[in-house]
Amino acid sequence: MDDPGQRLACYDQIAGRVATAPLAPPGVAPTAEPASTLAQVPSAATATRAATKGLTERWDLNAERRGQHLEVRSHKPVYVLPVSATSRVNEAPFRGIAAATTLPGGGELIQPVEAKFQISLKARLLSDVLGSDTDLWMAYTQSSRWQVYDGATSRPFRETNYEPEMMLAMRTPYELLGWQGRVATLALTHQSNGRSQLLSRSWNRVIADFGLERGAWTVNLRPWWRLPEAEAADNNPGIVDFIGRGEVLLSHTRGGDVYTLQLRHSLRGGSRSRGSAQLEWATPLAGQLHAYVQVFSGYGDSLIDYNFRQTRLGLGFSLVEWR
Repeated sequence: MDDPGQRLACYDQIAGRVATAPLAPPGVAPTAEPASTLAQVPSAATATRAATKGLTERWDLNAERRGQHLEVRSHKPVYVLPVSATSRVNEAPFRGIAAATTLPGGGELIQPVEAKFQISLKARLLSDVLGSDTDLWMAYTQSSRWQVYDGATSRPFRETNYEPEMMLAMRTPYELLGWQGRVATLALTHQSNGRSQLLSRSWNRVIADFGLERGAWTVNLRPWWRLPEAEAADNNPGIVDFIGRGEVLLSHTRGGDVYTLQLRHSLRGGSRSRGSAQLEWATPLAGQLHAYVQVFSGYGDSLIDYNFRQTRLGLGFSLVEWR
């Protein structure tokens, strides 16, 4: 805003300060601000917050927060899906265990409808570790699939994935084709399901992440490299040809609703051309509580399903979304 009065009014609106009429010089009657100018202030403030909230808030890029350490905050989406229904049930990993036990339910090992939930937190450990624009972060994400409706087998947790990470995050003030670069991260990530023998799944990756914004849009480009393992110790061979070698995460906010598209691919052709797509929609209910819809199709909905193709629909609630 070029006009100083409008700019000051905008700051007052953001800060929640009640505007007062300016003092007039002696002998001069005070003049009221034109209604049209006042009406423009809230929309300008809203636009400013919408444009800077996403990656700036997610990674504490504002200068006044750079000294905040060990302050736990959200990382990836946090949600509960009481209903998560799949088009195909992956019983293959569990058949060896079922053969040695007696399971009720007419031989059906896995129910197609279950519950799913995810928690994800992070905290900054150090600031300016490699220069004035680089911070060290630690994160933890846990995602569980719970056969809560299968009372015959004592409602077991079918699969839980644990993902601790160490990340270097660098502020990146550049522009690319109209997109504003905000942050680039380099992470060392371990993901496993905490199981042993036949059901064990795990891998270690180095993940780069380039985050850019354009108005109410946010995009993250995330290529990764799997750290090699000895063939005899690899309990999920060929995982990068199923889950992929990278992903693109596109998020858009409109009127309080958050829309997210996540695409993964193996970056190979022919029979090795595989991947997945996940679409999420969150709409406000009350406070930070959102109604939440998640649709997944492809390989790798969880580590136990890394080489199994399915389509899954989840309905529930979220507290934190991609934005």
